[in-house]
Amino acid sequence: MNRTTLAGREQGAKPAGGEEERETGPVKWRSVDPRAAAALFAALLATVAFCAADVIARSYPFGSRTRSVNDLGNQYVPFHAHLWDLLHGRADGGLLVNWQSGYGSSFLPDLGTYVSSPFALLVALFPRDEIDLAVYAITVLKTAAAGAAMAWLLMSLRRGRWWAAGVLGASYALCGWSLALASYNPMWLDGLIALPLLCLVGEWAMAGRRPLLGVTIVALAWIANFYTAYMATLGAALVLLLRLVLAELPWRRALAVAGRAAVTVGLGIGLAAPLVIVVYSGTKHAYPGREGHFAPVGTEDLLARLLPTTYSYSSPALYVGVTALVLALALPFHRKVPVRVRAGWTVLVLAVALSLQWAPTSLAWHAFAAPNGSSYRQAFVLCALLVIAAWQALAHGLPDRRALGAAAVLLVLIAAAASRSTLTQQHSHHTWPVVLLAVAGALGGLVLLGLGNGRPVLAGLAVALLIGAQFGEAAATSAVATRMRLGQMDDYAPWGDRQQQEADAVASADNWPAYRTEPGRDQTVANDPMMVGGQGAQYYSSLTADVLSRTLTALGDGWTSRGRSLQSLDNPVTDAVFSVGARVHNPPDPHQKWLPQSGGPATVTREDVPPLVTVRPTAAHSTPAAFGPSPYRNQELLLGARVYTLPRTTLSGARKGGAARGLLVGGERTITAQCRPGSSVFLWAPHYSGTAQLVGGGAQKLYRSDAENTKIAAMQPLGTVRAAGQVRIDLQPNRLSRVPAQGAVGCLDTARLRTAVQHLKSTGATKVTVSDGTLHAELPAGSRGTAVVAAPRIAGWRCSAGGHEAAAGEFHGLIAVPLGASATSLTCTFHPPGLRLGTAVGGASLLVLILIGTVSAVRRRTAVRSGERTTTAH
Repeated sequence: MNRTTLAGREQGAKPAGGEEERETGPVKWRSVDPRAAAALFAALLATVAFCAADVIARSYPFGSRTRSVNDLGNQYVPFHAHLWDLLHGRADGGLLVNWQSGYGSSFLPDLGTYVSSPFALLVALFPRDEIDLAVYAITVLKTAAAGAAMAWLLMSLRRGRWWAAGVLGASYALCGWSLALASYNPMWLDGLIALPLLCLVGEWAMAGRRPLLGVTIVALAWIANFYTAYMATLGAALVLLLRLVLAELPWRRALAVAGRAAVTVGLGIGLAAPLVIVVYSGTKHAYPGREGHFAPVGTEDLLARLLPTTYSYSSPALYVGVTALVLALALPFHRKVPVRVRAGWTVLVLAVALSLQWAPTSLAWHAFAAPNGSSYRQAFVLCALLVIAAWQALAHGLPDRRALGAAAVLLVLIAAAASRSTLTQQHSHHTWPVVLLAVAGALGGLVLLGLGNGRPVLAGLAVALLIGAQFGEAAATSAVATRMRLGQMDDYAPWGDRQQQEADAVASADNWPAYRTEPGRDQTVANDPMMVGGQGAQYYSSLTADVLSRTLTALGDGWTSRGRSLQSLDNPVTDAVFSVGARVHNPPDPHQKWLPQSGGPATVTREDVPPLVTVRPTAAHSTPAAFGPSPYRNQELLLGARVYTLPRTTLSGARKGGAARGLLVGGERTITAQCRPGSSVFLWAPHYSGTAQLVGGGAQKLYRSDAENTKIAAMQPLGTVRAAGQVRIDLQPNRLSRVPAQGAVGCLDTARLRTAVQHLKSTGATKVTVSDGTLHAELPAGSRGTAVVAAPRIAGWRCSAGGHEAAAGEFHGLIAVPLGASATSLTCTFHPPGLRLGTAVGGASLLVLILIGTVSAVRRRTAVRSGERTTTAH
């Protein structure tokens, strides 16, 4: 048996081939590879349907409705914007350190999590102010590529009608998982592309072909998005295992195939290790997110998600189109398909479906870490298996009336069970009409296709029905998902006048690294520094460092996403500590209608602040006092001076919160206190939600928190104490909230603050230069004590003082380095944790790959020479 035959040896299977040749007289013509035709058709159909859905939904870029919902607007678009800046040499930082976010964050883990896909590089081709369009175009291209890859795989598994493979490839690209989840999590779409490609790698392993290309595909898949690549690798392994069982190979040969596949995957992951291990290490230093607990959805909801136009964030999106579903349901009853093939693919589909609903296997699908969000991120694997099963039913010959009748009965039972689900009851006005039309198109098309043998008109009508049904239901499903997301999730406007004004204001004041420029507390998205420039505290990532989140929280900062989305802290003390010399003040975002609106342009205020590197007494480094419960006192610890007065406060009409700390506030209340006239009043109430206003001239400030502790409110300035010294703060809560019984109000003595700043300036660095992962500071002669860098002490920093290596310690969450007697300079370099190990693993994998390639080349050359000698001898 030759290798080509082995690759396609299912019962009754035809070997996969490439281009076919046919002769016409003396001239040989090469016909178009049907795999390429199917791939192109799938990509075209997926692209047109995806864009048509946005036209129907009037969504960006074809309508006025934004598509930047949830993390797409808060994370993914800003990270693509930062990548654009990196590619054009405009970013503050490089591949190692992002100096714009979180006062200095490790960027390589974020790169590997969000923008390491080869498709992401296409942002460089778009104008900076069209970054939303760039992300949309990348999303469409990824969707098209997934359809093309699946169509190519189907034609490689078994030859059949190229247009049918194209339709099924598009149904995979436009599956429910893709439309409901991945379309606004664009990095997950790389997993959608990877799965059929990894299945092709398995086919090559069976045939003993293309080992180098297989390793390259595995490496690219894991580099593009290791999270979904892990799931895709598991899915491809299951497909390969089934293929080996169906091929009925001798066990030794089957083990050899499995060994080749394992080596290919191992080497590919090894090549990706420099990025994958860095991302993994980054998760170990990240602020802990929410602990997820798996709870399977009801059977009626599970079946409902097989139907078009159903939507839910927390259930598996299994829709693949009615045509694919009918064919998959017909497979067990299709007598033209060998029994082993029918049973094998049916069992695999059912087993994976059950694995979605069982907690241990769900955990295994998610790399043994409960996901923070949807518990069915692996659903695209089941979608792929349904499409492949559908292809098996179609490529072996059209199902007969018996098989189609059985499939229709099963479809009716699925619809009946799904009708009890709230997912269909809430959207029955569009779900059932679309289902009926799709069923009519699918069954009618399949029946006409069987009758159209030798009748071009009937065959053409059948093809039109099948393509039209797939196109219509996919476009409707995508449009419904787009509208539903917009109604259920936070949304953000694409780049417009507001962002441009922010960017212009930041650019006018920016003087990094002499000082930082904060984009402002009234943010547009959670990652404003990456969108509009500057160097702020704002940072939202799955890899937000634990030390950063805890430090800023101790200083009175607010956050959302359970501590992983940090906000700007508008406070002159923390501005002095972090060398924020310019701060942009924006009007509320007009896109957020719930915000109290006030017009006006963005303005900039400037402050005299210390440099990025200051020098503190030695005692500060040896045994610094730990942070306490008061953010005001914690700020003073970092500043090194007492600048706040914490008056006793009285809260009218409040009652004790029982076991919870603080006082419960459920209606309009007033906080009263006494402070020195002329001092600045701040209110810290992290678990308060509503507005607060200083009576007698202060601006109304909005505080946002929730009862689930997914977000807390930041400390904010309310105004200046008047001549009488009385402080009265009116509270108007929008829900039952808590306010600290004491310590909520702090009065800042601005004169003391100026004195403290001048001291830090006089002893601080005379010059600071920053280049990606290296910071260098020149210190005044005779500097003694501890150099403190105004950047979080995230893992990976190493420093030297005066040319001598010194330990990079921590001073209340910041980088601290002890100075010797003669140190006049400080140099700190950043090495992402895991990079050295990853580089070693990647280098070893590359050497093994080169060795295997060399041995293979030598063997081929030896075989050719032996053949030549044999021929000469004869």
